[in-house]
Amino acid sequence: MSSILIFILLVAIAAGTTGIVLGWFLRFVTALGRKGSAELEIKEMVLEAREQSEAILREAEKEARRVIQGTKSELRDDEDRLQKTEDRLIKKEELLDTRQVALDHEEEVLKQERMKNIVLQKKLMDLNTQRKEALQNITKLTDEQAREQLLSLIEEEAEEELLIRSRKLEQVAKDKIEGRAKRILATTIQRMANPVQNDIFSYTIHFNGNDVKGKIIGKDGRNIKTFEKETGVELVIDESPDTIVISSFDPIRRHIAKVALERLIEDGRIQPAKIEREIEKVRKEINGIMKEKGEEAALEAKVYNLDPRILLVLGRLYFRSSYGQNVLQHSIEVALLCGMIAEELGVDAQVARAGGLLHDIGKAVDHEVSGTHVEIGRRILQKFGASEDVIKAMQSHHDEYPYETIESIIVQVGDSISGSRPGARKDSVEHYLKRLEELEAVATSHPNVEKAYALQAGREIRVFVQPDMTSDIEARTLARTIAKEIEEELQYPGEIKVTVIRENKITEYAR
Repeated sequence: MSSILIFILLVAIAAGTTGIVLGWFLRFVTALGRKGSAELEIKEMVLEAREQSEAILREAEKEARRVIQGTKSELRDDEDRLQKTEDRLIKKEELLDTRQVALDHEEEVLKQERMKNIVLQKKLMDLNTQRKEALQNITKLTDEQAREQLLSLIEEEAEEELLIRSRKLEQVAKDKIEGRAKRILATTIQRMANPVQNDIFSYTIHFNGNDVKGKIIGKDGRNIKTFEKETGVELVIDESPDTIVISSFDPIRRHIAKVALERLIEDGRIQPAKIEREIEKVRKEINGIMKEKGEEAALEAKVYNLDPRILLVLGRLYFRSSYGQNVLQHSIEVALLCGMIAEELGVDAQVARAGGLLHDIGKAVDHEVSGTHVEIGRRILQKFGASEDVIKAMQSHHDEYPYETIESIIVQVGDSISGSRPGARKDSVEHYLKRLEELEAVATSHPNVEKAYALQAGREIRVFVQPDMTSDIEARTLARTIAKEIEEELQYPGEIKVTVIRENKITEYAR
């Protein structure tokens, strides 16, 4: 029994030993496998890192080449700009050299004339001495008597020669002054040889969507009728896709209609009440636009320290035209021209520019205030504290006031240059606008007329009357009366359609 236990014990010991050895072997084999896997992962990571570094290097090389190329391009642009600047400086130096040569020549001529005068004076002195001695020897006259006779003879002989030489010098000086004036004007006009942009009488509104035109027209045309009534413009809706044309001779009406229509299209809710509110809102914003345009004009013309109220009135000229030329743009151009001429002549360029910019400011309100635009402009500048030098500079450009300063002459010259350049103004446009204004004035002169708008290039006038003070019969009579007055007082081609509109509009609020 004991031998069996010993055998079993030995077998158990042997089995345990075998298990331990086997477990250790398996653990060793597993460790070797993990070590190989880790080495493989390390190799893969190294390979991946190497590829990434190579990719980064390639990308860096591309970026470096791009930066180098951009730098080279910038350097070329800088070189071009420097070359252009150098060319301009060379041209200016050549111009200055030419002027210096002319001045040197004038100085040399003056020196020669001075020397000639000195020689003549010496000859006269010698002649005086000889005549004096001869008279004393021949006539035995006293010194006083001889002096009187000698002076008389000298005056008679020298008077004609001096008069001829004086006229010659005067003509030479006049020719030189005129030549210099022509050079100054030619240089100034050349520097301001910018194209002239005449006013247009229509705006084109672009939009996306096929249903926009239908919304603008509205049911039974109510929306478009309300819009045209409130703005006084004509909406041209033709077969052109995605476009509507706003037509009017009045730039303020065109601008109000353009801004209001763009906002209505963007909002999408178009109906009569909304149209009226939007148009009224734009009308209130006009003052802000005028002030902004006045400030921009003063900045562009390099005129500073003007009263904000003057800038507001100046901005109104953005909506005015004269002979087809925008008055604000014309004023800016005159200011720049005056500044250039003043700099050439060495006078106060700031006063000249201010006088040029403000010379037509009276046109901003000349349809509201009696008097010429020059007189109105003087009153505006005096009221808002403009300097006396600026007022003197602007008041003489139409010869209504005498030229008190050299700047006033410069403003008159600048105004003439700007207005007389080819293409700057169109007389036919001015007559066209005057005819439309006269057409509206005939209609608004009648009582109970709320407003009147000339449309279709003056071929139609729409008159809106106060419905509570005008009956249908009176409206019909008014239309015929206006038509007769137009026939008797105005000259026009073709025929003019007179439309009197009497419209009741009742508004209630649910609260």
